[in-house]
Amino acid sequence: MMLNTASDLDLIIDKVRRAGALAQHLKSHGLITSYKADGSIVTNADTEVNLWLKEALLDARPDYGWQSEEEADNAHRLDAARIFVLDPIDGTMGLSKGSPYWTIALAIVENNQPTGAVVYAPDSGELYSASLGEGARLNGARIQASQRAELEGAEALGDSRLFGKDIWPTPWPRLSVQSRPSVAYRMACVAAGKADFTMALTPKRDWDVAAATLIAQEAGAVVSDHLGNPYGFNAIDSLKPSLICSGPALFPEIIRRCAHLDALT
Repeated sequence: MMLNTASDLDLIIDKVRRAGALAQHLKSHGLITSYKADGSIVTNADTEVNLWLKEALLDARPDYGWQSEEEADNAHRLDAARIFVLDPIDGTMGLSKGSPYWTIALAIVENNQPTGAVVYAPDSGELYSASLGEGARLNGARIQASQRAELEGAEALGDSRLFGKDIWPTPWPRLSVQSRPSVAYRMACVAAGKADFTMALTPKRDWDVAAATLIAQEAGAVVSDHLGNPYGFNAIDSLKPSLICSGPALFPEIIRRCAHLDALT
């Protein structure tokens, strides 16, 4: 059984909009910041958005499973036909430093693939959404990934230092690289044709990429790890070794340049 089409997508759009308003309210009153055991930053916006969305979504869909960055994993999700996959605040460091490009990223996953998704950047007023087979939208308008075929001069989102490292047998051509704190936002920008590609050779988790994967794919972009392996979701291990999200014409060249990095998988 697939996504309950409009009803599920309408549900997650509505709840994520409301959660965005909650996060903005908390930010306006001064965020409370702490650190996780791994040293990563977390704020009261992360935890409060997580709690509010969990209650609101599972009240509406009590038979759905749940997976979130801000909670310990629960193996019961593996038995659910559908699950919510949430990153309550993607780009927490950016939020804490005043960047407008933090997001709330929420997906519904069924049969190991996202079937409905929202990536919402409240401060920049951008709501990206998609449902399986229905295309992707930004604030209700259809979007399409870049058709650029040449790497020279391409617009990339990520860490500019990556492209200058000595791990590349052939230097990358000239790129225009900008940083954005949210992985989901970077992928959504590729979906909308605002950037030609984004890549990262650091591991990602399901909640980082599930929602944006559907949005990118529905806009015609390609998403995989650095060796071209497609993602699957709601498995026992949520770890993804790396990320490539690109317009379709550039994707083969990016994967070719990464082929020697098989030790990362």
